[in-house]
Amino acid sequence: MSALDALRSQIERIDPVDQRESDSIVATLERLEGPGNPFAEDQSDHHLTASAFVVSSRGVVLHRHRLLGIWVQPGGHVDANEGPESAALRETLEETGLVARHLDPVELFHVDLHPGPRGHTHYDLRYVIIAPPLDPSPPENESPEVYWFDLDTAQERCEPALAPALAKLARSLETWNVRD
Repeated sequence: MSALDALRSQIERIDPVDQRESDSIVATLERLEGPGNPFAEDQSDHHLTASAFVVSSRGVVLHRHRLLGIWVQPGGHVDANEGPESAALRETLEETGLVARHLDPVELFHVDLHPGPRGHTHYDLRYVIIAPPLDPSPPENESPEVYWFDLDTAQERCEPALAPALAKLARSLETWNVRD
């Protein structure tokens, strides 16, 4: 099975939290059928990105996006020769300073279609990853506003379209063993 076929299968298994995610799943599956590399931002202004809901015993990490000014999870573009699962971990480290790991098995948890910069459209693949409950330490070139939030506070503070995914995360955390 190819990496794209495996990704397609993961997307198809997601139970959408709302109509927005349902529509995002359909659009993302259609994007996977399009020409070229669906992750390459230089090939199309419609490309897949990866992000992570970083969790620990302290809650979930959000950061104030330095360009958009909204509270969101860490994430970004998938580099050449990198899969979205690796990109979610890399972006987390780059934006928060936290070394994290995926759940076992890896959990593609949520998909969201939203506008990106420069007229691009992002098809965001959102994973759940676990980090130690340490204070975030973002590098100087990233947003300094990175914090752990309990899930209720995260839902109140986040960009509004993210709140349903965080509510789903709150329900799902009860079934995962997150001791970090």
